[in-house]
Amino acid sequence: MADLVIRNARLIDGTGAAERTADITIDDGLITSIGATGSASPTHARRSIDADGLLLTPGWVDVHTHYDAQVSWDPWMTPSSWHGVTTIVMGNCGVGFAPASPDRHEWLIELMEGVEDIPGSAMTEGITWDWTSFSEYLDAIDAKQYVVDIGAQIAHGPLRAYVMGERGSSNQAAGSDDIDGMGVLVEEALHAGALGFSTSRTPLHRSKGGELVPGTTAGADELLGIARAIRRAGHGVFQFAPDHARLLVDEWPWMNDLAAVTGQPVCVNLNQPDSAPELWREVLSLLDVAAAGDVALYAQVAGRSIGILYCLHGSVHPLLFHPAYAEVAQLPMAARLAALGEPERRRRLIEDVPDDGGLFRAVVLDKLDRIYPVDGAHIDYEPAADASVAARSVSTGVAPMQLLVEQLTSQHGNGMIYAPFFNYSYGDLSMTYEATKHHRTRMGLSDAGAHCGAICDGGTPTFMLTHWTRDRTRGPRLPLEYVVHRQTRQTAELYGLRDRGVVAPGMRADLNLIDYDALSFDLPRMAFDLPAGGRRLVQKAHGYRGVFVGGVQTVADDEFTGELPGRLIRGPRRPR
Repeated sequence: MADLVIRNARLIDGTGAAERTADITIDDGLITSIGATGSASPTHARRSIDADGLLLTPGWVDVHTHYDAQVSWDPWMTPSSWHGVTTIVMGNCGVGFAPASPDRHEWLIELMEGVEDIPGSAMTEGITWDWTSFSEYLDAIDAKQYVVDIGAQIAHGPLRAYVMGERGSSNQAAGSDDIDGMGVLVEEALHAGALGFSTSRTPLHRSKGGELVPGTTAGADELLGIARAIRRAGHGVFQFAPDHARLLVDEWPWMNDLAAVTGQPVCVNLNQPDSAPELWREVLSLLDVAAAGDVALYAQVAGRSIGILYCLHGSVHPLLFHPAYAEVAQLPMAARLAALGEPERRRRLIEDVPDDGGLFRAVVLDKLDRIYPVDGAHIDYEPAADASVAARSVSTGVAPMQLLVEQLTSQHGNGMIYAPFFNYSYGDLSMTYEATKHHRTRMGLSDAGAHCGAICDGGTPTFMLTHWTRDRTRGPRLPLEYVVHRQTRQTAELYGLRDRGVVAPGMRADLNLIDYDALSFDLPRMAFDLPAGGRRLVQKAHGYRGVFVGGVQTVADDEFTGELPGRLIRGPRRPR
């Protein structure tokens, strides 16, 4: 007798094939059969679910998260697990927590805090530090239970500091012995179960103290030394965040060489900065060239613009740059709101332009046509120009700074403003649409678990269905089957996880049962639920009638069942 039968489901199986109606049988954590509706009798299973036309998909596989600290204290892996994600991959962009010498713990926390905006106090209180080596870090994860499966990558920052000490952390050049030492540890990590290696090349990524992530300026010899370790291990994605200004001229040659050495995927983050709004087209052309030469180069792209959510509880917002706000910024929120309501202070905020050499004008006043108040019951992630603060000021006759102050002080200080800064140079998501269709791009960059005080993109997997396949009005939509394929089979196979991402016999029973018509998500909000009361922006989904990890139901009607079947993933996987 099987463990579970799901009957009468609208099956989208993750391969990109057309939707069909089916019954699915699950036993011992695996999908055992798929047949036409009526083929599976409920009496042949210990439990039967009538899907009654609900959408059934593979569980989402999110390959770009930053839960490296959160795995120490949180079995629930929110927000990802609120959004149908059943497998996560962490350790991206060159930051992580292993290997870690005991005297480097605080330094690693400050590195993560600076790069990924995770409260340092939360990590200080929450991380257990029951490891030194990367393999011991994996063992520490393996000893716990989670609501999702977890894969990890070894990151360049902690690796370099562990092998080279202060020389490594300060980005000094690596010698041949240093490179050999790093290669040995990368190979050991991959054999222990790491899914890849990550590094950062962008000057945007800096520690809390302003230092570049170790490895940012590493030479090609160091990177190719890592590549040889990946080749020896026989698996491992090489993932990195690029400096877009140097990507085409300085980075692409070694990327090609590295992919040739490893024979494994090399995956670069691809965004559209306003400073180079057409760069993405050139990158897609180079990916075509790589594909024609059978070179395993890929680009991770986000499902929506990467944008800051400004709010008074957040890491950054427009009022921070004004002296009238700075005078009261450290007050508790209730007292701060009262001070911001004082007539003279309010007048200064609205009318006075600080004498700061033009900083306030550059970062606030010159951006008013690219920031959008978040009001109503839903957030618009593809806002039109007439929704901007600048446009609203013109249409209402209200000064733009007054609109900003009123919005940010609304809802007891929880009012928000959305400010896209990547992937919105055209004023819509047309770049994202084109990049998402490209055969050598992969879904990524949700950054779930990170950017706690400014960005809330862990819900992107849900957004991909609601916006791109159902609700978009400012351009063409994407087929539902394709979007499911993008965040299941494609992402799973990128990291060698061939036992999941497809609803087929012999595959792992990681599944989502979705009320597609009702699928939605809340407005982002600031929660204070990290260790030490640390803050984070969160956004919960609605419409996940069931989520299954290894055949065990973890979510029922958007709430956790209490089951924790998730485990560490060690290395590539094949169907049983």
